Amino acid sequence: METNNDSETIANFKKDSLDQSFRDSVATISKEGNRNYINPQKPKGKLYNLRSYFSYVYLVLFFTLPFIKLDGEPFFLFNILERKFIFFGVIFWPQDSFIFAIGLLTFLVFVILFTVAFGRLFCGWACPQTIFMEMVFRKIEYWIEGDANKRRKLNEMPWNSEKLLKRGSKVAVFFMVSFIIANFFLAYTIGMDELEVLVKEGIFLHFGTFSALIIFTCVFFFVYIWFREQACLIVCPYGRLQGVMLDKNSILVAYDYIRGEPRGKATDAGSGDCVNCHACVRVCPTGIDIRNGTQLECVNCTACIDACNEIMDHVGKPQGLIRYASENNIAKKEKTTYTWRLRLYTIVLLSLLSFLAILLITRDDVTARILRTPGQMYQKLDDHKLSNLYNVKLANKTRKVIHVDLKLENIEGEIKMINPIDVPKESYFQTSFFIILKPAQIHSRKTKIKIGLYEDGKRIETLAVTFLGPAI
Repeated sequence: METNNDSETIANFKKDSLDQSFRDSVATISKEGNRNYINPQKPKGKLYNLRSYFSYVYLVLFFTLPFIKLDGEPFFLFNILERKFIFFGVIFWPQDSFIFAIGLLTFLVFVILFTVAFGRLFCGWACPQTIFMEMVFRKIEYWIEGDANKRRKLNEMPWNSEKLLKRGSKVAVFFMVSFIIANFFLAYTIGMDELEVLVKEGIFLHFGTFSALIIFTCVFFFVYIWFREQACLIVCPYGRLQGVMLDKNSILVAYDYIRGEPRGKATDAGSGDCVNCHACVRVCPTGIDIRNGTQLECVNCTACIDACNEIMDHVGKPQGLIRYASENNIAKKEKTTYTWRLRLYTIVLLSLLSFLAILLITRDDVTARILRTPGQMYQKLDDHKLSNLYNVKLANKTRKVIHVDLKLENIEGEIKMINPIDVPKESYFQTSFFIILKPAQIHSRKTKIKIGLYEDGKRIETLAVTFLGPAI
């Protein structure tokens, strides 16, 4: 009877017997060192259809969110120049940078946890680069130039009218789509209303903005017409990080080498289920052979799973030779377990999410800062009272004008405003005021005073200041 150790030995032997020469080269670079264009075959299958539906929802959201408003403001806005950010209709200002930092840290922990559990699934199913490349530009390419074989013939074809028409059409459509995408990214930065104003007023009045728009258009066009999958292989750091995040329990797109090796024809005695048809290689958008094991270039797009399942159906063998699985699922036939590593990451993630939720719930709509006016000493008034001059600066994060009153909390005295505090919506306001005290209330050169900020009779914040008086 075969033991678990025997199974593991056989698994290791089969794994070691796989061709490792692929590690000496990259599919996107030829032997001569030139750029090698990948022409993947058009994928089809259940997972590809599911990924397409997900991408359609993603694209609809991307192209409609800039038009959605809440109280006259964009639902999402990332205005870096004006340091104004809106997430789900909630405005965040530079004073909320701590909340933003916690949110970013939470997102990074989520990425780590997700990668440990499911590998590079995000890259194949939710990454904007992959979605635009595979679900927009690649489909346009299929429509204009045809499938992989037709594109290869087109590459080898001399520059005749057919090639000029197809290549020219592709370049024109790619640039137009890139321009549209760049406009929507600009809308996420300045808002759709402002973008419409820029369009109506013309290029010459906003030449700087238009130049930036053309630069981003050219960047998108360059990425999708030429750079393509190299953005995932060379530029994106996430692919590098997954190498240190994955373990033998991580679920990713994997080839079952126990079942598939040795490769041979379906009619060969003693051969595995893999018939060496290379269907998985032909559909791969990064040009790898998934049968060689987990690789940096794999974005878990699942095109190879659909291709292999179709071949298995043709040869009368069960699907799943390539599937979502972990190393231990394949080598040891173990079920996926919730490891201590995943438990630890989950605890940290839940803690950060709880902390972030508390920060968002307790976030103030109005923030204020009060300081004594620099260079000013105390003043003696005619009735022998003493006064200090202060500056107050407020930030209104809401979409309404807020009136604020100041009151002394821990001492009797008077606050004399120079101007009423009416803070405009989504703006800053600054004014000055006097605090007037009787000499009998001053027992040291510096007296601690608490000032309450009230909106409609409700205290929204309490600030501490120092009242400067004569030496006692």
